[in-house]
Amino acid sequence: MIPDIRDLRSRAQSSFFEIFEELAEGGIATDKDARIVWINAKYQKFLGIPANRNLVGLPISEVIPRSLIPRVLDTGHPILLDLMEYSDRRCIVSRFPLFDDDRRIIGAFGFVLYDNLNEIMPLMNKVRKLSTALSRAESSLRNGGRSARYSVSQFIGTTPGALEVKRQARAAALSSLPVVITGETGTGKEILAQAIHAASDRAGGNFVAVNVAAIPEALLEVEFFGAAPGAYTGLGKQGRIGKMQLANGGTLLLDEVADMPAAIQSKLLRALQEREIEPLGGNAVVKVDVRLISATSRDLESLVQSGQFRADLSYRLNAYPIRIPPLRERLADIAALAEHILEEIVLRDGLSSISIGAAAINLLQGHDWPGNVRELRNMIERLVLEGGGKDIEAATVRDLLPRQSKAAAGRRGDTLAGGTALLPRMAEAVAALESDLMRAAMVQAGGDRTRAAELLQMPRSTFYAKAREYSI
Repeated sequence: MIPDIRDLRSRAQSSFFEIFEELAEGGIATDKDARIVWINAKYQKFLGIPANRNLVGLPISEVIPRSLIPRVLDTGHPILLDLMEYSDRRCIVSRFPLFDDDRRIIGAFGFVLYDNLNEIMPLMNKVRKLSTALSRAESSLRNGGRSARYSVSQFIGTTPGALEVKRQARAAALSSLPVVITGETGTGKEILAQAIHAASDRAGGNFVAVNVAAIPEALLEVEFFGAAPGAYTGLGKQGRIGKMQLANGGTLLLDEVADMPAAIQSKLLRALQEREIEPLGGNAVVKVDVRLISATSRDLESLVQSGQFRADLSYRLNAYPIRIPPLRERLADIAALAEHILEEIVLRDGLSSISIGAAAINLLQGHDWPGNVRELRNMIERLVLEGGGKDIEAATVRDLLPRQSKAAAGRRGDTLAGGTALLPRMAEAVAALESDLMRAAMVQAGGDRTRAAELLQMPRSTFYAKAREYSI
């Protein structure tokens, strides 16, 4: 007797469910309204919820705030493998929709497949990076090679300064306000600008960058606004499209904006006010809709005060300032940065896994990194080359460090008792002192931030950025 196909499917589904529940680290199921209808003891233990607490009937969002089961219910598509973060733990999960006989969604279930990621993280990292690279390549082809290559998650760091930068970047992505990103050379200003664009509703448009300092003043007007056919000798019949028109509907990054000549400042201000440009040598006006992000390693406010930069343009550009702290202010991030850079090198060059020990990291934390993350990346590249693709040892780091860094490392010792790095503690102590001084200045200034900045002889933009960092 041939069994009924529906009976077979029902048995298969039941068997599939039982196998998953047995092998997985935990399981949960919801109805079509994303309310919990079943959760096993292993999952409840994984979530740290007492076994005697009844979760049935609760919205899953109250138990697992960032659960993607509601997305599965909305789309009807399973999420076969995903990295889920819960509290301070990370795990691999799968989520599936449940259908009735008429293919209507009646619920969803999810399972924690792996709780210990140590063994599979290298593979997951490679898959994630390859997937990201493919996605970017496809997006780049669609946008003529002018899509953003970075996301906020690629700004590596967990120190308060790094977390604040990422918070501000995500907030900036939710609006079209002009942003000014300040930071020393090599801190990752363009990476952050691209990340803001990629997370915004303009992500489908072009991301166009102009390095103001690298273009001769005589060519900047054409670079920004374009030129009509015949505007100058050698220009083709099609004319030239300027970067503002190229970025229409997307984002324009003005890198090293503080170096912009005065004549271009006034023309840019008019273009921003009128939302239109006039190509050189032409009479036609072109409407543009551009989100501006500016980046500079200089103090824009000081340049305004000295008359080198137009105040009205500064106000228009600097609606939302973001300061990226130099690497010496977030030395505790060096370990994560080094690991991230190593992963990229290994994947790029097809090497076997390379690790870097705690002693080597402590030596890296002894350097003040005037070139910031860019300098750190160059150092890691050299360490991999010098080490022949083997694990990075402290001796190799010591040989390549600048002389003053070796002396500093020798004076402080590699580690404190118990293996705790010294400089991260020093950075925390300096930050605490700076926060106390700023709070005292605010009290003395009666809550006036501008006056408090003057009392500390600190640039107002720096004071504002640090006030946000310290929640003052």
